[in-house]
Amino acid sequence: MRLVAEDIRVRYPRTTHDVLDGASFVIKRGHSAAILGPSGSGKSTLLSVLGGLVRPDGGTVRVDLGTEGAEGATVALRDVTAWVLQTMNVLPERSALDNVVVAALTQHGDRHRAREEAERRLESVGLADRAHDAARVLSGGELQRVVIARALASGRPFVLADEPTGQLDHSTSAIVLEALLRSSGDAGVVIVTHDSEVAARCEVTFRIEDGRVLPA
Repeated sequence: MRLVAEDIRVRYPRTTHDVLDGASFVIKRGHSAAILGPSGSGKSTLLSVLGGLVRPDGGTVRVDLGTEGAEGATVALRDVTAWVLQTMNVLPERSALDNVVVAALTQHGDRHRAREEAERRLESVGLADRAHDAARVLSGGELQRVVIARALASGRPFVLADEPTGQLDHSTSAIVLEALLRSSGDAGVVIVTHDSEVAARCEVTFRIEDGRVLPA
């Protein structure tokens, strides 16, 4: 399975230039890729296009299932992508486990199975011992790992991470990034970042330049 963007163009209202101008990008399930660029370069916009949150003014985004007879299948981008954001959007009074169970329920309708999956994902990011603690008492790095566990528990084949370490110190960033990449399993991971050290941890790195995506 691949997530494919071809010749994407996005222009925001009341602007005179395209934020994205012919951007193309492919990520395979099971692989990790970084999109590197400074603030305002369009990398977060591209991520939003990949996740179906922004409709491009030109170009196409599709899910290539890679299976025989699937050429005509239509898959909604929001159904195959999960998010890891700086604004973590956790439920502060609920436990770490409850926050992850909510996502696991989208994959497992049965609450018992969803709980088992949530526990497994929290363990995979090193938070088994904090599973029953309220989100509000967790550190920034722990919260970000809860968000990673939540994204992975959704069972969606692609994880889109927007500056996942942008608000963390260096040592905490390393822990969070390790948790994301080590625990992703067969999910494809796309990380947008301005940090070359973060990008170096991914299998491939691209940069955004003049609205286009180029090999780094």
